[in-house]
Amino acid sequence: MASIYLDHNATTPVRPEVYDAMEPFFRVRFGNASSIHRYGQEARSAVEEARSRVAGLVNARPGEIYFTSGGTESDNLALKGIAYTRRAFGRHIITTNIEHSAVLNSCGFLEREGFEVTYLPVDEYGRIDPGQVADALTGHTILISIMHANNEIGTVQPVGEIGRIARDNGVCFHTDAVQSAGKLPVDVEAMHADLLSLSGHKIYGPKGVGAIYIRNGVEIEPTAHGGHHENDVRSGTENTVGIVGLGKAAELAAEEREREFRNLSEMRDALEARIRFEIDGVRINGHPERRLPGTLNVSFCGAEGESLIMSLDLAGIAVSTGSACTSGAIEPSHVLLALGRDPRTALGSVRFSFGRDNTMRDVDCVMSRLPGIVSRLREVSAAQVTG
Repeated sequence: MASIYLDHNATTPVRPEVYDAMEPFFRVRFGNASSIHRYGQEARSAVEEARSRVAGLVNARPGEIYFTSGGTESDNLALKGIAYTRRAFGRHIITTNIEHSAVLNSCGFLEREGFEVTYLPVDEYGRIDPGQVADALTGHTILISIMHANNEIGTVQPVGEIGRIARDNGVCFHTDAVQSAGKLPVDVEAMHADLLSLSGHKIYGPKGVGAIYIRNGVEIEPTAHGGHHENDVRSGTENTVGIVGLGKAAELAAEEREREFRNLSEMRDALEARIRFEIDGVRINGHPERRLPGTLNVSFCGAEGESLIMSLDLAGIAVSTGSACTSGAIEPSHVLLALGRDPRTALGSVRFSFGRDNTMRDVDCVMSRLPGIVSRLREVSAAQVTG
């Protein structure tokens, strides 16, 4: 049976080049990067080299990059850190209703702490109008947090325009670039970003490591207290082996991004065209043009999403219904509901997310199985309704 992985938005395999770069730091170059002896300084040098590589991926200065445990920690640090630092100037935060749970749940926590959060709606394609952001500003707004690209539907937001609005009004702007970094051009200067989150395991690096960009001059309250690691922004002994892996993954992503964009877009478009042609009653979720190159979210009317995933998995094809962070949830996707999809349509949705190891053969293999699976599940669903 063929084994095809089409869930790269959830996680990616560690590239051989990344593993090779990490391997010495497990056993031979194992020093603590905060130690002053040779072992420590060797680790410190590797950490700083990785910092430069991550900075290069997003057009930042190395000193503006701080390592974390991943995208979730980076999002939490951005929102809570700015909220606590700037609460004397205001307690209003602006975000959207399709953000990742790391942002939405951080906002919920801050609301319980006495902050006010405005959750802006999106259009039918999942895109925010910058004018809405401008209209939502008040004299007490201290932070705008809007993701660059949505993890479920792939829609890309006009973060450059939003960042300019924030900058013109003296408001901090944070963007979650976990899904876009390495796939799209990410430039903190062009985005007018003050803070940006990214994660290693989305770009063929290891799990458990990520980074946050904090523009020089932006003060932030740490959310973890201990030693003076990461310039007092994030305490804890540096995960040197993970940081080395993230640095190598960032370097490779920067070198290969344009080629990978073309390859992923071609496979996504080919699968979308065949699904539209060979299967009736489908709806594509997300923006038709402004979206991630390898992401395709499809609603199959009359078929249940979880059953589709399990049936495809039995056929050797791994896909998902959306965010891996909410897998197991029986509620419809909050992202698809925000697009105006009814709960039944939202529950019948599947996300295909391509990666660098996929080929057009995988598209052929999926389409040799998918129409039959959808047809069978629709028949079962219809029988249950009439029964």
